[in-house]
Amino acid sequence: MATYTEITTIPEWENVLQQSKEKPVLLFKHSTTCPVSAAAYREFTSFETGVDAYLVKVIESRPVSNEIESNLGVQHKSPQIFIVSNEEPVWHASHWNITESKIGQAIQSTQG
Repeated sequence: MATYTEITTIPEWENVLQQSKEKPVLLFKHSTTCPVSAAAYREFTSFETGVDAYLVKVIESRPVSNEIESNLGVQHKSPQIFIVSNEEPVWHASHWNITESKIGQAIQSTQG
């Protein structure tokens, strides 16, 4: 199972965004009440990444979720996953497009 860090505050998100200047990060926005999000969460946690992974619970941490939408310029969906590099979303997917395979392909493409 992949390990991740949960982001619960805007300063934590700002630190992750800053970190993306040094290396890409994987960010998963999760709704704890949605069955589609539960399936996507299983895909997210089943992938062993070579990048730092983060999770935001969109209901419990709504201000963080809104700040991510504002900073990345990508309309909020849930579930939603991003690879962020240099403070920009270089890849994102939502709903049933969040699969272990697609996450792996996206990470490989960002690592050259």
